[in-house]
Amino acid sequence: MQTTLSRLKIMSAAVLLLAASAAQADITLFTSQSAYLAAVGNTGVDTFDDLPITALDSPLYRNAGSYAYTASSVGASSILYGAGAGAGNDHWLSTDNRNDSVLFSNFSGAVRGVGGFFFGSNLFGEYAGSPSITLTARNALGEQLTYKLTLPTQASFVGFLSSGAFSELSVSSAGQIGIWPTINNLTVSAVPEPATYGMLLGGLGLLGCMARRRRTSQR
Repeated sequence: MQTTLSRLKIMSAAVLLLAASAAQADITLFTSQSAYLAAVGNTGVDTFDDLPITALDSPLYRNAGSYAYTASSVGASSILYGAGAGAGNDHWLSTDNRNDSVLFSNFSGAVRGVGGFFFGSNLFGEYAGSPSITLTARNALGEQLTYKLTLPTQASFVGFLSSGAFSELSVSSAGQIGIWPTINNLTVSAVPEPATYGMLLGGLGLLGCMARRRRTSQR
């Protein structure tokens, strides 16, 4: 019962945030993966597990499910790096120079949501605790949102939803000594059109009725 109510709360918040985003034509931030996934439609994930732990010439032409995109290193070096040493088969994407940023761009399809797990890694491609990671999302309408993720871990999820098509997402460690910006499980999503909000709310109402009926039958 408690699980059902929690899901209703998350989905309700996601729908309201999405509706507000469409009305205000801006970019909305999520730091909860479950809330982000509740707000978006079709989602694809690039795990980076196919990347070798070595230097990689950028741009990389990648796919997150049915969505194509490019990943580039911006700064002193054009080299990206396959990281994740010591993490088994869970590989990540990072830069070759700690002062550089990873730029995700050229998204295909009606992409309105971009997110993932963001943290720092060290010279050997292993996870390293860092003070912060800075993310900047931009859309085709010229709007921009910058977010500083403090004390990130490998479980730190950040997602952005936009009323306009996404143009790019950049990830940086702002040149912190011994810290390279690192990304795992890049998540690229479509977002329901405003006309579908009514359907989503109707579904929430149905779930609410089911929860009430279940609560009544348990008395």
